Amino acid sequence: MNIYKDSFTFEKNRKTVVTVGSFDGLHMGHHKILSRLFEISAQCGCESVLFTFEPHPRLVISKDYEIKLLTTLNEKIEILSKTKLDNLVIQKFSREFSEMTSEEFIGKILVEQLNLSHIVVGHDHKFGRDRMGDADKLKQLGNQYGFEVTAVDAERCNGEIVSSTKIRQALAEGDIDKANLFLGRNYSFEGIVVKGAQRGRTLGFPTANIKLDNNLKALPVNGVYAVRCLINGDSLLGIMNIGLRPTFEDKPEITIEVHLMNNDFGKYEKNIYGERLKVEVIKRIRNEIKFEGVDKLIVQIESDKKNGSRNFEQI
Repeated sequence: MNIYKDSFTFEKNRKTVVTVGSFDGLHMGHHKILSRLFEISAQCGCESVLFTFEPHPRLVISKDYEIKLLTTLNEKIEILSKTKLDNLVIQKFSREFSEMTSEEFIGKILVEQLNLSHIVVGHDHKFGRDRMGDADKLKQLGNQYGFEVTAVDAERCNGEIVSSTKIRQALAEGDIDKANLFLGRNYSFEGIVVKGAQRGRTLGFPTANIKLDNNLKALPVNGVYAVRCLINGDSLLGIMNIGLRPTFEDKPEITIEVHLMNNDFGKYEKNIYGERLKVEVIKRIRNEIKFEGVDKLIVQIESDKKNGSRNFEQI
């Protein structure tokens, strides 16, 4: 997969089939669009192109809008690199760029710079200034510039249309089953292991405290989860707590702590401070609870490990 930081440097040696969008989450609906993109590009002998934006357009256009990302740019690149995509074009999204009309965007960027032959869009795709461009506008411009348009129907799971908004909502409600179903994979995030208060170690349950790579990354709602972690080539099981540690009355800031286990559910003993850890969220176990004492907390953690192990047996 070729990666371009803007459309000006794109090598337009061949005609292209293009899809455009933020593609936050790269969920099942997005993969349906990509599958059609790959089919058409193979049929016409063109190169496939995904044209996306960085940062997310809503972060630029709506300064007061707090959007949490399902996929960071690095995560998008990693996921797309495992597909048949030929080219990824990453457009820096700015106020100036947002002022382009739909006609200017199609004519100056997609046609002139990307050598557009065919565009593939989702069922609700909007583009250009004030999002005035849609499938009908694309077909009108296609007649003008000589490219074809394919609109892909919505992907549905359990009768619902799959969307990034619904996945964010599912994470906010702790509905990991729904989020993972809509994504077509386990929801994940990455960060660096940092030193915490080290209370877990004194309780007999050492934890890895994680500092997120990107503070805009969406997290599941506070609670306890069964997770799978990847670190230094090791694939480990774990029990994760996201929350405020109410039993210890710490400062009111969310922490992410993972008790790592080997595949026999024993402790993972390696020193991993400063290492990068990837966390895949498998199942929600319970809400975060304030316990009356440390002894009751220890009993609950043992119960969480047993509940988590039952979920691990299903994967």
